[in-house]
Amino acid sequence: MKKILFTMLFIVVSLNAMNMQKNYRAVPLDKATLVKSGNEKMYCSVCGMTLPMFYRTNHAADHGHIHNQYCSITCMIEDAVVNGRDLTNFRVVDNTTLKFIPSKDAYFVVGSKKPGTMSMVSKYAFGTKEAALKFQKENGGKLMKFDELVKLVKKSHAKEMAVIKKKQAMMIKKGEMMYKKICKPISKEFISTAQAKAFLKESQSCGNIKGKKLQAIGMYLVHKQ
Repeated sequence: MKKILFTMLFIVVSLNAMNMQKNYRAVPLDKATLVKSGNEKMYCSVCGMTLPMFYRTNHAADHGHIHNQYCSITCMIEDAVVNGRDLTNFRVVDNTTLKFIPSKDAYFVVGSKKPGTMSMVSKYAFGTKEAALKFQKENGGKLMKFDELVKLVKKSHAKEMAVIKKKQAMMIKKGEMMYKKICKPISKEFISTAQAKAFLKESQSCGNIKGKKLQAIGMYLVHKQ
């Protein structure tokens, strides 16, 4: 019996390791810093994606006394430009230490061969120029500072969001189909995907769903009003 349990544990650990290798951006939960409070802290303040799964491209900023965390700079710019939030205290994950550092102090490698988040163009931050240059040498891309990167993202933001919205519309349709198939009726209204996902996890209204299924149904619940 002990041998069977050990084998099962080994398989689970191996599968988790393989998933982490597939998604370069992901880190284990115990390696991620979550700055938001409450039951929504696991999810991006704008798109609702699970933050540790995209942690290496995470950004953070404050809106008044509220700490926000984003899966990407794309979502952070969306919050500032489209949602009209006056954001301050910009931070980004240092890919060397996996800790948040002031965005103005970071060196960004833009357009490397590593995957982007909410964008076809990847953007990874480092606390030192030496670390950024090492990553650039191995993966390509262009070195930028924060102000230059913000200008670049704002310039392409409308075009990139148009592509993202189309993909999200498809996911919302899938979420609707899954909701009608596996969920108990939910009358509660939600103002964000993060809020909807937190509710689904706590209420188990659709069972113990996770990953893309949780994201899709969460997005549908926000847009079905």
